[in-house]
Order: sequence, then structure tokens, then C-alpha cells
Amino acid sequence: MSNAIRELRKQSKENEKRMRREMKLRPMNKKSAATILKQEWPYHLMLLVPVVLVLIFSYIPMAGIIIAFEEFDSFKGMFGSKWVGLKNYQYILMLPDTMQILYNTIYIAVWKILFNLIVPITVALLLNELRNRKFVRSVQTIIYLPHFISWVILAGVFIDILSPSNGIVNRLLNMVGIDSVFFLGDNKWFPGTMIATDVWKSFGYGTIVYLAALTGINPELYEAARIDGANRWRQTWHVTLPGMIPIIVLMTTLSLGNVLNAGFDQIYNLLSPTVYKSGDIIDTFVYRMGMIEQQYSISTAVSTFKSLVSFGLISLSYFLADRFAGYRIF
Repeated sequence: MSNAIRELRKQSKENEKRMRREMKLRPMNKKSAATILKQEWPYHLMLLVPVVLVLIFSYIPMAGIIIAFEEFDSFKGMFGSKWVGLKNYQYILMLPDTMQILYNTIYIAVWKILFNLIVPITVALLLNELRNRKFVRSVQTIIYLPHFISWVILAGVFIDILSPSNGIVNRLLNMVGIDSVFFLGDNKWFPGTMIATDVWKSFGYGTIVYLAALTGINPELYEAARIDGANRWRQTWHVTLPGMIPIIVLMTTLSLGNVLNAGFDQIYNLLSPTVYKSGDIIDTFVYRMGMIEQQYSISTAVSTFKSLVSFGLISLSYFLADRFAGYRIF
């Protein structure tokens, strides 16, 4: 990397640090709580309904966690059922499919996280090189549309497209001499199909995020690189990618909280008993145990375990986001 580019980066970082110091040194006008409330009461009023809804549907139901430690009887209720302590968790650990379900969840989720970082970054870099802005905007719109389509609808589309008998994908494979593949009914192909279809649906959103990050890169860095004789590839490697590192680090760390979220909507609508071995995840297992087999204590115990692990991962991700990308909520 040239000295000119290094100097510009150093100057940009020094300016940013100086602005932060000035903001910290700027005197704050102390106002009483009553004065602030009087000035901002419309905003508090706007927040009242969402806060009440979150309280009713998110916090009050957390009392149901007690079911995870009971032999729940729907007639006696959660405060009248027999207390069994950690017996439900011991039962879960003894189930022969527990480790396989946990493995399936982590395997599918990690690959989704990885490809949902790589593919959007690659597409954003490719679109950034195009000079026809109308074409770029058209491509952005087209690849962004699947993000808004429900998996209930997409599941029917993919079932038809990937059908081993008359699906368009297998017809194309047959035309080049390849036997039909049962993408949604073969344990070998099912996880990869879930990963690929999820990336297809989601990468448009990520691409727009990274394209927005590209607009924040100082144009003087590209000019300095061109003066030093850097071609487009060198400019991408030494200017564009380093300029995207903060948002890449941020998106990566925030995605750590989804390690145990392999995508219930997608897998539930595409899963069948023939691929439980490779496609059954924690969320589909909880759904079957609770809603179909009515083993509410077991399903609550699994959900509580998942929630605790996810809470830990999300806390870790926000710590890493603050440490490496300067992103903070509070």
C-alpha cells in the first residue's frame, strides 16, 4: 500500500478522534427530569403502546419458564404441577437424537452466517465496479425482492422447482446427463439446499448494507491509489476492502447470536420425516414436542436452554462489536 494512502487514512483517523474528544469536552446542559418529560412527552407517548405490547407478549410470558422444572399438567396449571427440578433436562440429554439435533442446528446456522457474509460482500464489490447506475439500481431491486417474500410461499416454489420428477432443476441436470437429485428428500443434499436457498433469499439485503458502506469511503484514497499506479484490483484490495472492515466486523459479530437459530420458518416448511437425520433442528424439535406431542415441560426446557445460550452469544457479540467496530446500543 502506498505512503499516500497510509497518510490519508492516518489523517482521517486523527480527525475522527479529535471530533470525539471535542464532543466529550462540550458542556452538557443539565435539565431536570420534569423539564425533559415536558419537552419530550409526545415521544414517550408514542413509545407507550409498543412498551405495553412488549411487556404483555414478551416479559409476562417468561413466568412460563417454570414449566421447564415441572411435570406439567394442563389441568393443574404451572403453579399446581409437580416440581421435578432438572429431571426434564436429564431426560433431554438421554434422548438419542439430542446431539444430532444440536449438530444439525449449529452446522446449518454457521454455514448460513458464513455465506450470508461472503456472498453479499462479493456482490456489493461487483456492483460497485459498474458505471451504469440505472442497471445497478435495477439489480439491487431484483435481488432485494426475495427478502420480503414469506417462506410459506417460497417453500411451495422450491418444492416445485426442486422436484425430482418434474422440477426444472432436475430437468436441466437430466439434459446434461446427470441423474435426478432429491434435494428435499435426501439427507446428503438437504442441509446444503437449506443453506443455498436461505442465502438466495437474504443476500440482497446484505448487499445493500455493504453498498451503503462503500459510499462512505473517502474518494481521495482512490485518487491517491491511481496516482501510485494501482489498477482496479489493487484499489479494491488496498482501499475498498479496508474501508469495509468496520461494517464487516460489525455484521459478523452481531450474527454470532444466531448460531442456534438455523431458521425455523424455512426448515419447518421444507422439512419431512425422511430428512430428520440431517435437517431436524432445535426449533422444529421444540415445535413437535410442544404442539404435536404435547410434552410442554420438555419443549420448554429445550427452549429455555436455547434462550440462555443465545443470550450469552448475543452479549458476547455486542461486546465484540463495541471492542472492534465501535458499535454500542447504550
